[in-house]
Amino acid sequence: MFTNKKSVWEQNLIKLTTFETVEDYWCLYHHMKCPTELDLGQEYAIFKNDIRPMWEDKANKFGGRWVTYFERRQNSDLDSVWLYVVLLLIGNNFENTDAICGTVVSIRQKSKIGIWVSDSRNKEAVEEIGRKLKVSLGIQNKIYFHAHNTNKNLFTF
Repeated sequence: MFTNKKSVWEQNLIKLTTFETVEDYWCLYHHMKCPTELDLGQEYAIFKNDIRPMWEDKANKFGGRWVTYFERRQNSDLDSVWLYVVLLLIGNNFENTDAICGTVVSIRQKSKIGIWVSDSRNKEAVEEIGRKLKVSLGIQNKIYFHAHNTNKNLFTF
């Protein structure tokens, strides 16, 4: 979790728990706030093993992320899409599962869900993950992929 209460960015990261299976996640899910219940500026992040939700983490160094945005009026969509993204990732529903580092839901004026990929140069993996997300989640909005060190869109679906 990212609390957004301290001036040093890294001090806002709080490791809440770990889990390994969908069943373990369901046990946690029923005791967690939905993303739309978080305060503005807060985030949930679910990442593999000891990967931190930071561009500077060695696993994310050459990576990027798929992002989809949600307007305030889409709050119920945000909660359900977040849940489905997490379940897709936990269930290893991608051909390129190894390329995925984790996911983040960020509560902002225009909230977003990002799926982090380890290597933005791996076009085949990046495109497969983006297509699978778009189709599996039934996302009507566009989704965008950009490398961590830039906001330039490399792919749009």
